[in-house]
Amino acid sequence: MVTLETPRLILRRWREEDVAPMAAVNADPEVMRWIRDGSVRDERQTREGIRAWEGEWESRGFGLFAVELRSTGEMAGFTGLSVPGYLPEMLPAVEVGWRLGRSHWGQGLATEAAVAAVRFGFVERGLERLVSIAQVGNDASERIMTKLGMRPAHETVHPTNGRRVRVFELSSDQYGGTAR
Repeated sequence: MVTLETPRLILRRWREEDVAPMAAVNADPEVMRWIRDGSVRDERQTREGIRAWEGEWESRGFGLFAVELRSTGEMAGFTGLSVPGYLPEMLPAVEVGWRLGRSHWGQGLATEAAVAAVRFGFVERGLERLVSIAQVGNDASERIMTKLGMRPAHETVHPTNGRRVRVFELSSDQYGGTAR
């Protein structure tokens, strides 16, 4: 079972008790504003999402980690690696992504978690390239991508909702210069 630790966080696989706190994150319209069409998700949808994320771990050897605060054990959201099947033009690709509850914004936690996920992808899983995808206007996510050492690659349109998205990328060769 893969577990990563950073100074303030534990990144781990999902547990049943994570469903309710992740559902609360997914139910916040401000958190979901930049996710697909901006729709919130309920507990059933969250449970299905977690089941799919765990399935990715089993089939691919990587996935989305539950992010837990070391100091309190509170589940804050997720970060990790996934295949961006929602954007077929990007395939084959592995995306690094994150979503934290609003009470955890502005503290550098998403960056800290994503740095660990990027390292895991390149060092532990031997990936050659990672992408990250954000809707145009999601400046906070783009700042994190830049801190990860990623560079803008191109813009396109999300095929199901028509929103413009910007794709950032980082190769394993470029990885040596990123914040760790």
